[in-house]
Amino acid sequence: MDFLGQFLVDAMLLGGLYTLMVIGLSLSFGIIRVINFAHGEAIMLGAYASFWALHVSGMDPLLALPLVMAAGLVVGLLIFRVAIRRVLDAPHINQILLTFGIGLVLQNVALIAWTGDERSANPPYAFSSIMFGDIVISVSRAIAFAVAVILVGGLFFWLKRTELGRASRALAENGDAARLMGINVNAIYGLTFGISAALGAATGVLMSFIGAISPFMGFHMLVKGFAIIILGGLGSIMGSVIGAFVLAFAETWVAYYVPGGIGWAEGVAFAVLFVILIVRPRGILGQAVEE
Repeated sequence: MDFLGQFLVDAMLLGGLYTLMVIGLSLSFGIIRVINFAHGEAIMLGAYASFWALHVSGMDPLLALPLVMAAGLVVGLLIFRVAIRRVLDAPHINQILLTFGIGLVLQNVALIAWTGDERSANPPYAFSSIMFGDIVISVSRAIAFAVAVILVGGLFFWLKRTELGRASRALAENGDAARLMGINVNAIYGLTFGISAALGAATGVLMSFIGAISPFMGFHMLVKGFAIIILGGLGSIMGSVIGAFVLAFAETWVAYYVPGGIGWAEGVAFAVLFVILIVRPRGILGQAVEE
């Protein structure tokens, strides 16, 4: 098979970015049980924040990353307190309509403020590459992969090793039992939603020097994100990680080995979504929620 090494490297780097893209989305549903259709706009706003930080103050996107994540956390907490908290016990369709509406508002605010023109942050490493034999590695994608690994690793550490993380997992396992144990449910839910938004914003920062930034970029990534978490198993964070790499390898394989495959690669997510909903709607790890 030609270009096998290049295929494996590109698929791995893409899988890391996809993992970060969906981990926040999976976190919010896995713990809060809210399907957040505004997650794509968190990515979009993170990308714009990185772009303006570079062009207004000259701050490198990687230096801006902690600040953007902190802002995403605060905005997520505010949105939860003002809107999401009020529909926690409502039917899923109400939650979907609410988050979809929030996403549309944010998208149109971005469109009015910054127009629909595509932009991109271009730090010095954006177009650099290094070679290992015949394999070319994009520096920007390698940096994005490394940051994604650190952030996803940090999230797993928080979930498994900290008191608040264990409280979040307890809520995901059995909300009523967690309440009886004295866990402050609204505080944990709000923190989880804020972390989810912060991870979305972090994805946007990384995307700001990899791809084009526009007010509409969030919806495209949201659809791909849903394909991944349905593939992995809705509500399963580990399943989302597996789904991210499966989709990344599938897209990259199509791009490399199917004639004219670069044009078809973007459609792979929809094909995967179609097949998995028919063949195995519970996803790879079989943890979809039945309600």
